[in-house]
Amino acid sequence: MGIKTFGLMAVDWEERVNFERLRTERLARVKKFLEASDLGALLCFDMNNIRYITATHIGTWAMDKLVRFSLLPRGDDPILWDFGSAARHHQLYNPWLGERSRAGISTLRGAYPERAKDVARKIRVELEARKLHRSPLGVDVIEIPVLEALRGEGLTVVDGQGLMQEIRKIKTQDEITLLATACMMVDAAYEELYRVMRPGMRENECVGLVSKVLYDLGSEHVEGVNAISGERCNPHPHVYTDRVLRPGDPAYFDILHSFMGYRTCYYRTFVVGSASPAQVDAYTRCREYLDTAISLIKPGVSTADVVKVWPKATEFGFANEEAAFALQYGHGVGLSIWEKPIF
Repeated sequence: MGIKTFGLMAVDWEERVNFERLRTERLARVKKFLEASDLGALLCFDMNNIRYITATHIGTWAMDKLVRFSLLPRGDDPILWDFGSAARHHQLYNPWLGERSRAGISTLRGAYPERAKDVARKIRVELEARKLHRSPLGVDVIEIPVLEALRGEGLTVVDGQGLMQEIRKIKTQDEITLLATACMMVDAAYEELYRVMRPGMRENECVGLVSKVLYDLGSEHVEGVNAISGERCNPHPHVYTDRVLRPGDPAYFDILHSFMGYRTCYYRTFVVGSASPAQVDAYTRCREYLDTAISLIKPGVSTADVVKVWPKATEFGFANEEAAFALQYGHGVGLSIWEKPIF
């Protein structure tokens, strides 16, 4: 097998995931791309970008708060502002940050709007100290009060998310191992689901079972489990219910979770009981589409080359490709679910 998976422990007799290498190679990629750009610095509020750059994590509860932020100045190391207690924890346990882990928060999605000017002042001070305050500042995602405050400090704010997507598109050796490990955990969840799925079981019970298997194996976050059955399969609603499984139902699942930050978007389709000839035919056709597309994936092939082997939206009941979005869809994964390439 070309991509290895290992146990989840660190051992002295086998190199598995090398976390020091993971941290240094990720940061080196960001610095390389930043140096080649016209940006003076990268300011990040996206938790996934912050983790990629600083190798810090304070729990999934903070994912949607836009409260932490990091600054990577050109030619220097990253600075992180975090919840006071978290910043202190980083100082104690994240030696690669040291004094560059500082207390400081943003607006908590508008709940604390007066923090915007403080954020902007902190950034201005660091940039001015390095004579970078006149260079464009790349920002990944931002709240309007913070954007206005940065501009009020005389800073030129431009898009930085596009650069981060390019940086994260090519995975390092350890990132690939972590992605494979996350998939291995989903394999186990699907095996357990296959063993117990039967008429009378509800979609939400399937979600609970999958979540337990994943967390027992060490999942960091079960972001979602799409559990879709019976007549709910078409069109795809992207959310589970308490519907009860019935004999002959098609049932498909998408398991989204992360291990050490690295995520899965891993679908499987089942039939409750035995499959009808029509279901076997539909599955065979879908599998052929997937296998043909996968066989094309190699360096030099464009996303346009891959999608040519899939049917057009109008061939399966949709007016156009936008209306059929996500029903025949390919995407990269990494520290977030949808990363480049997208096709």
